[in-house]
Amino acid sequence: MSFHKIKLNWMIGILFTLTFVFLMAIRLGILQKGKNDHGGDRISNIQAQMDREIWMNILQQGQKIGYVHRQFLKTDEGYETLESVFMRINTLGMVQDVRFRTTGYLKHDLTLSSFDFELQSSLFRFKVQGAVSGKILILFMGAPGSQKKIEIPFERDIFLPAGILEAFVNQNPKPGESRTFHVFDPATIAQRPVKVKIMTEEEISVMGYKEKAKKVSVDFMGAPQFAWIGRDGTVLKEEGSLGIKLEQVAREEALQKVAYMPGSDIAEIVSLPANRILYRVDQLKELKVKVNGIEEGGLFLEGDRQSLEGNILTIRKESVSHLPPRRKAEKMFSEKKTHLESSPFIQSDHPEIKAKVKEIISPMDSDVIKAKKLVSWVHNNIQKRPVLSIPNALETLQNRVGDCNEHAVLLAAMTRASGIPAQVEAGLVYQRGRFYYHAWNVLYLGTWITVDSVMGQFPADVTHIRFVRGTERQVDLIGIIGKVRLEILSAS
Repeated sequence: MSFHKIKLNWMIGILFTLTFVFLMAIRLGILQKGKNDHGGDRISNIQAQMDREIWMNILQQGQKIGYVHRQFLKTDEGYETLESVFMRINTLGMVQDVRFRTTGYLKHDLTLSSFDFELQSSLFRFKVQGAVSGKILILFMGAPGSQKKIEIPFERDIFLPAGILEAFVNQNPKPGESRTFHVFDPATIAQRPVKVKIMTEEEISVMGYKEKAKKVSVDFMGAPQFAWIGRDGTVLKEEGSLGIKLEQVAREEALQKVAYMPGSDIAEIVSLPANRILYRVDQLKELKVKVNGIEEGGLFLEGDRQSLEGNILTIRKESVSHLPPRRKAEKMFSEKKTHLESSPFIQSDHPEIKAKVKEIISPMDSDVIKAKKLVSWVHNNIQKRPVLSIPNALETLQNRVGDCNEHAVLLAAMTRASGIPAQVEAGLVYQRGRFYYHAWNVLYLGTWITVDSVMGQFPADVTHIRFVRGTERQVDLIGIIGKVRLEILSAS
């Protein structure tokens, strides 16, 4: 594989898989339309007609890349949702299959009771179970015997993506009416608001027939999705970001073969063209760009090596030659201890990770030397290949393969295990005339220093344009995909 091919393969990451998972689950949530406006009548209507099964083709720019099978069943405790999805995704010439399955248990008012979620692709598998207890959502992640328990408090009722449209449509809303739901997404382990709105009525073609349908918009963090609901309340068609469409079909058609080589490349679709070619980016000391299409305050553009004035963003390369001494650095970092802690995806306290770190570094090494050794080890020992799964440091160490997200969570775990605070950042990076979405790290060495273990850069070059910091914030990028525009003003 050529150097340039490998370089480009780094740029796709888990963000776009999560975009698929979350937004598709929302769009598939419309199953039943009620006839009354008030709570008790609404619940009766749901109970009377809820049992239903649908199949849908998933299309990307007109080509079939997968299918969906979904059931919604009434139970004594409320409702059970079963959703299975298969997709074949092209990421810069590498085709991968990804499957995910969600089983949700909802209360009579369609709020969340419990769920099981599993995502599987090539080498990686992610599983999480959750249950609501009072105002706490209790999660268990990982394989049996090594599960991590997390408790997430919440103030408002929470929904699964598959439940919000039933809850909304059964209120019989009029065109122009909307409601905001607080949704928990199992794939990202995050709560986010989702706004649902009835738009208009249109006649569409479905399975060879013309049918009148209500058009519904779903706004998740600024990423619009649309669904068309038939007279009986069944979802007929959906359209979303990244050129994705879903169409209701018969079971036999849904199970027909998916294209062996999907034509549309996700990484290329979401990348941004550069207005000029940059040479020897590793030697640049400063990059100045004009940024458009981002709402003020929505992302982490200002701070550390980045400065923002209006819509002009300046990125300056850090220096590691005059860092504060260790004692002063520890004092400065006394309030940031969370970036040394283990987490479900950054398992810095796991014996395998701690043992590997002990092999790589020496107790007598300075923090800078430790960091350089760890960046170099991850760069040289993890195969660079797109992986469609939830990035997990321990699995990355065991499988020795992954894209930028796997590299970033593994380096974060290893540097934390060595006593160096670390975080994951994500944004855009320049490659061969375009800006691609990418993830990397910042390490606290008396001040935050940007590093990239995929590219083996310490510090990272100035074309790494940070939009978010923290793995839990990567989902925030969904709202800017297809909207943000960059113009290079100067590079020196």
